[in-house]
Amino acid sequence: MAEDLLRMEGIVKIYSNGVVANNGVDFSVKAGEIHALVGENGAGKTTLMKILFGIEEATSGNLLLNGLRETIKSPIDAIQKGLGMVHQHFMLIESMTVAENIVLGMEPETGLLLNQKKILSDARNIIEKYNFPINPQDRIRDLPTGTRQKVEILKALFRNARILILDEPTSVLTPQETTELFEQLKTLKNLGHTIIFISHKLNEIKEICDRITIMRNAATVGVYEVAKISQQEISSLMVGKDIDLNLNKTPARPGETALRVRDLVVTDINKRRLLESVSFRLRRGEILGIVGVEGNGQRELVESITGLRKPEGGKVELWGKDLTSLSIKGIRRLGLAHIPQDRMSKGAALTSSIKENLISVAYDSPELSRGPLLNLKKIDRWCRDLIRDYQIKASSPEVPVKMLSGGNIQKVVVAREFSGDLGCIIADQPTRGIDVGAASFIHHKLLALRDSGAAILLISADLSEVMELSDSLLVMFGGRLAAYFESLSSVTEEELGLYMLGLKRQSDEEIKRCSA
Repeated sequence: MAEDLLRMEGIVKIYSNGVVANNGVDFSVKAGEIHALVGENGAGKTTLMKILFGIEEATSGNLLLNGLRETIKSPIDAIQKGLGMVHQHFMLIESMTVAENIVLGMEPETGLLLNQKKILSDARNIIEKYNFPINPQDRIRDLPTGTRQKVEILKALFRNARILILDEPTSVLTPQETTELFEQLKTLKNLGHTIIFISHKLNEIKEICDRITIMRNAATVGVYEVAKISQQEISSLMVGKDIDLNLNKTPARPGETALRVRDLVVTDINKRRLLESVSFRLRRGEILGIVGVEGNGQRELVESITGLRKPEGGKVELWGKDLTSLSIKGIRRLGLAHIPQDRMSKGAALTSSIKENLISVAYDSPELSRGPLLNLKKIDRWCRDLIRDYQIKASSPEVPVKMLSGGNIQKVVVAREFSGDLGCIIADQPTRGIDVGAASFIHHKLLALRDSGAAILLISADLSEVMELSDSLLVMFGGRLAAYFESLSSVTEEELGLYMLGLKRQSDEEIKRCSA
């Protein structure tokens, strides 16, 4: 393999509040390799990549490209030096075509007008060069998630990126789309491109990557040949201790029906149906998983159940009581907990303290208040207990949530939602974007709650997570239920992918079993 194409030496990043995000980090990649970068949330890998791409400035340290010392002052500077970054949340303009997105900011002009013929020709050339099966005239809004990601990669390649940084590239892809992406990444590698692959999915790292750099506590732990290190060893090096990746899941013992959804209908402002007659039931003591490519009704379903959206038709019942006319507080008082998909905008108040976030749904409970007054001693003790029990890394309950890593913010949300008198839990992408240690912790908590009699609805884009945790499973496509599996013993991820892409659908009679 070639010599180092990129070297980052002794990178230090200290923020104005004194937080050390990178502490003498060394990181290097070779030309023509796929190099994994892993670590717990808060380990410093995101900051390191922000420094590399010119979003952040290092406090100290050196950056070398092709053996020459460089300073990258902005993302535009990074692009000019041959770096490209595909973010986890795509940066595409949905109303524009593939071609227009690829050349955006570099459009050829004829006089005062854009040269549409040249835009289309330039896009076709880059698509054909890298053999990406995309129509340059399609509009982004009409494309599936996997194809949108390819457009993001093509945008970077059009700007002559030699080094591609991919942040959690498979987090919203089906198994079929992931397979396609990996084939194209191998093609890019064979053409001499270098790929930095940031992921929490260790099985995918084992499949696609050549080497791996592991970070912990703002520093580099080591660099390893992927073929010579196991998933268990990687996870242990990430967190500094052995992690029990075995869930030891026992068979479910379903009890009474907790949640029942009947013929739910949701429409958008144009009266287009986003949910079409969705019906199912969830019982105590079971985890019912829901999978589907994003945008197929999962968000609208969760919002309808949790009171964030009023459906146009149908009912949602918890313990036989209709929720559609209740306030969010009224729904919570019936024992419904909700881990929202977006922890940053809906899961937590970032400028508030850990303590304020933890008590936000329980401040008026008899345990934490004396009539109209808060019992501050009890609240402080209660919050410290939750911080300890949920392994939240923080110096005190008074720390603002925005100062925590993504994984620790998620633990605050989970601790808050799991701390009440639980009957039913809606867990929407509970481990998205968090490290293997935090994810394992949440998985064990969900199973413990199931075994204690809670009813859990698990919505996740991570098929391996859903299949490991769920007792039964629903697949959504086009706002409808496409399949129901009462047992997961015989279904594969590849088969689920066919239902998720709309290439297969069960009969209405088979699907109706989930509401019987």
